Amino acid sequence: MQYSGTVQKMTARLETPVRYQLTVGTAQVDMSALLEKPLTLRCTGRIFCVHCNRPTNKSFNQGYCYQCFTRLAQCDSCIVSPELCHYEAGTCREPVWGDHFCMQDHVVYFANSSGLKVGITRASQVPTRWIDQGATQALAVVRTRSRQQAGLCEAMFRQHVADRTNWRGMLKGEQEIFDMPAERDRLLGLCRAEFALLQQRFGLHALSLVNGVEPLNINYPVRRWPDKLVSLDLETLGTLSGVLLGIKGQYLIFDSGVLNVRKYTGHELELGFDE
Repeated sequence: MQYSGTVQKMTARLETPVRYQLTVGTAQVDMSALLEKPLTLRCTGRIFCVHCNRPTNKSFNQGYCYQCFTRLAQCDSCIVSPELCHYEAGTCREPVWGDHFCMQDHVVYFANSSGLKVGITRASQVPTRWIDQGATQALAVVRTRSRQQAGLCEAMFRQHVADRTNWRGMLKGEQEIFDMPAERDRLLGLCRAEFALLQQRFGLHALSLVNGVEPLNINYPVRRWPDKLVSLDLETLGTLSGVLLGIKGQYLIFDSGVLNVRKYTGHELELGFDE
């Protein structure tokens, strides 16, 4: 069986373990069904912008052509640093897009991916965001009315805990288990005064603690962890052949190394395997 077309990040369904699909052109390929099977991935060298679909020689910000990268609000620096959101200042490049993306409920969470970390996501993206990061544990902590408010909470917590996932740590295998409610209480205690100031600034209705929820434990379809964490580059290799050993986050784990699928968003690939 062979599929060909532009690739998007894998979609995931929360099951035990997580169920993954990969979009290749118009096809949805059940990647979980391909575990322990030999696959071939070939990079054709063609790249198309995920926004305007124009061909581009280089992908920016995981899938955009240069024109879209420099023009779109979704590629602005405040997406990476949400505490710098300038929507309310009236300088958002696309206010209508900002209404739908930034000015909606967000969740500040703690997760265990390559260790304990803080992060934010739109409330509608729970638990998708956690799965994309390869988190094995996650707990919602604060709910806010906007992305900027969530970003300010994240900046507050990252004085005491990491805010990034180390992909090597995430893919190394068995991980330390955290008492997530205890970590939540510890970090909230460290940030009690700063959190009160944020509530005073935006109002108690805008930033509220999430109560009465249990941590989510997430299991991934991994048959065997890689012996060595070698990052595979399809653009350099041209063609990758190997047995699929597992999937975690947005990584395919092969017997020869690991491939970050999200890196190839908008790239035209060919996927082949025997049924």
